[in-house]
Amino acid sequence: MFDKILIANRGEIACRVIKTARRMGIKTVAVYSEADAKARHVRLADEAVLIGPAAARESYLVIDKIIAAAKQTGAQAIHPGYGFLSENEDFCHACEREGIVFIGPPVSAIRAMGSKSEAKKLMEAAGVPLTPGYHGDDQEPAYLHQQADAIGYPVLIKAAAGGGGKGMRLVEKSEDFIDLLASCKREAISSFGDDHVLVEKYITKPRHIEIQVFGDTHGNVVYLFERDCSVQRRHQKVLEEAPAPGMTPERRAAMGKAAVDAAKAVGYVGAGTVEFIANQDGSFYFMEMNTRLQVEHPVTEMITGLDLVEWQLRVASGEKLPLEQEQLQIRGHALEARIYAEDPAKGFLPSTGKLVHLAPPAESLHVRVDTGVEEGDEISPHYDPMIAKLIVWDINRDRALARMLQALADYRVVGVANNIEFLSRLTACPAFSGADLDTGLIEREKAYLFPVEEGVPDEVLQIAALAELLREAALADKRAQRTADARSPWHARDGWRMNATARRTLLFRHGETDRAVEVAYLPGAWRLTVDGRGVEARGELNARGLLRVELDGTRMDATVIAAAGRRHVFAKGRAWQLAAVDPLHHGGEGGGAEGGLLAPMPGKVIALVAAEGAKVEKGAPLLILEAMKMEHTITAPSAGTVKAFRFGVGDQVGDGAELVEFEVAA
Repeated sequence: MFDKILIANRGEIACRVIKTARRMGIKTVAVYSEADAKARHVRLADEAVLIGPAAARESYLVIDKIIAAAKQTGAQAIHPGYGFLSENEDFCHACEREGIVFIGPPVSAIRAMGSKSEAKKLMEAAGVPLTPGYHGDDQEPAYLHQQADAIGYPVLIKAAAGGGGKGMRLVEKSEDFIDLLASCKREAISSFGDDHVLVEKYITKPRHIEIQVFGDTHGNVVYLFERDCSVQRRHQKVLEEAPAPGMTPERRAAMGKAAVDAAKAVGYVGAGTVEFIANQDGSFYFMEMNTRLQVEHPVTEMITGLDLVEWQLRVASGEKLPLEQEQLQIRGHALEARIYAEDPAKGFLPSTGKLVHLAPPAESLHVRVDTGVEEGDEISPHYDPMIAKLIVWDINRDRALARMLQALADYRVVGVANNIEFLSRLTACPAFSGADLDTGLIEREKAYLFPVEEGVPDEVLQIAALAELLREAALADKRAQRTADARSPWHARDGWRMNATARRTLLFRHGETDRAVEVAYLPGAWRLTVDGRGVEARGELNARGLLRVELDGTRMDATVIAAAGRRHVFAKGRAWQLAAVDPLHHGGEGGGAEGGLLAPMPGKVIALVAAEGAKVEKGAPLLILEAMKMEHTITAPSAGTVKAFRFGVGDQVGDGAELVEFEVAA
């Protein structure tokens, strides 16, 4: 077994590998960019080496810097994690050349599976079922268009070197093919350095089911059952679970055999995942093989009781697989939700900023949180905006769903937009809870998943007001303790008046609406009235914002976090963001730059779609911004004229930068 390994990654997966390595008594070396100097994985590792600037192409993707860090620190092996260089055959070859063990498959297996088109040919020879499509080398747009027409729409254009949902476009009609092909190729060259694509028939209502495989250097290969990853957006997984709902023993055995055959066909060693598109009728087709540990591997660990990172380390050090196929068993059901800094209401636009308050649910036998950040850390525009992976387990799917709903309700994030409430709605969605699964579920259930926003309930306003009053009282008491006469009644914030009841108004803003809470001071409590409906309120508030509430004798727990003039209220499984309004303050009129379209986040302009001077209709694409490895199309807010672009192709833009001078039509 190794004495020291280097982890060529960052964030959650680096922390995950460190955890197992530490348990096994193996020293760890982290690598980090300038943007990650204070990151959690750097703090957890035994050693850490700076490898370059924030941009991944100048740090985490530079093979020579990773190898140099391993040699400098005496690391015997490198764990690549997922993403970055994890499926890069040149990196694997460089490790071999320098006598460093690559904790993953051999170069030949990465090469064989690295190209989707070449992998399909190998799988066809191995007898693994394939989806109808074109996997050839002719990449002329006109020829690919002709092939798509012959296959029949809808078709899926996929980057041959792709993965992680990048470089994929669904084409539903022939006239859209050329534009979507160009977009797919741009994203492919940006993400993978290769714009080779393949075109496949898009199966309607498909399920995405993958098989976890493991091989060793002694010729043994096993499968550790399946994961259902059908719930996706933009071809990226959102909720994963194991085992797959409705999976029969016969179908599991058939898919497991196909996955093992695929692994054996390329001499596979280590952890890998064979992904299949499954029809509702039970048929399935090979999609691709990921030659690395998957983001969603924890659900497999939860139902098998195994540590897949430990298996990786043991296999890479030359040991045989710890168990044979007959010894592997499924116990219970597990779900994983990816907690992201993104705004579902704005098309899942990534969010950046400081994690002002971060309180995940308590971990236990049933709940696990894998994360690469802690309170006070930054979600950077340079990398994937994942906050954590929330994994739950219980003896069956219904109980696991209940665990997930409770864990999501207990999650507290302040400082960045996040998808927690969306995940709660998704978990509770009748289609998901009833296991009516396919990759179009989110689109199909839009009305349920993106409800029209309702006003803030009176009870939430009363909770916010109670927290405000308790915070004021605690602050007054703290100030009193610093005076010579701490017990003086003049320090108290109890609203005492001679022969009268003290009253005041607290104002909170939600969106564009101001709501008033009328406060009447009572002995040891307050009467809080909203729109004529009042309750007697009392409670206790701690320094972390945890609030024990009592409203008219009914008790509940809530959390209220005050940050930058806002009050973040978490209660009854929901979260509300309110602005505390000073009734004596009158701001000036006006807002942002009139007639300008602003960048929703930092990024790079990669295409100007409209021409300066062009008259356009509402929703017409104007330019394309690339941010966090994804394309974001900036569209016209209304009919009007494109007066000028403020940036050119290749320019970097900051959050809120004016992109287009736009004149609204009269």
